[in-house]
Amino acid sequence: MPRPKPTPPRVFHALGDDTRRAILERLTRGPSSASQLAPALAVTLAAVVQHLNVLEQSGLIRSEKSGRTRTCRLHPAGFEAAEHWIASRRSAWEDRFDRLGELLARPEDA
Repeated sequence: MPRPKPTPPRVFHALGDDTRRAILERLTRGPSSASQLAPALAVTLAAVVQHLNVLEQSGLIRSEKSGRTRTCRLHPAGFEAAEHWIASRRSAWEDRFDRLGELLARPEDA
């Protein structure tokens, strides 16, 4: 099954949940399985698996199956999609703030 391309809507949806952010934070320390992640999260193993599916569909993590164990690790491309989206919006907002500053700096009688 082909992996979906990381897109900003998928990435931000995945990042919108506290548990998924906690999983990502844990994965910054290295790969982990769902059963290793579950005890620290105060959710069921089934819930962890669902969260991992959302994270994988968003492109933020990748998983590999070896025997009965599925190991997850961070995947930087998903974060790059969010970074590009934020950078493009930042540029637009900076331009708008610059124009607003110019407008506010004009004398009132101009």
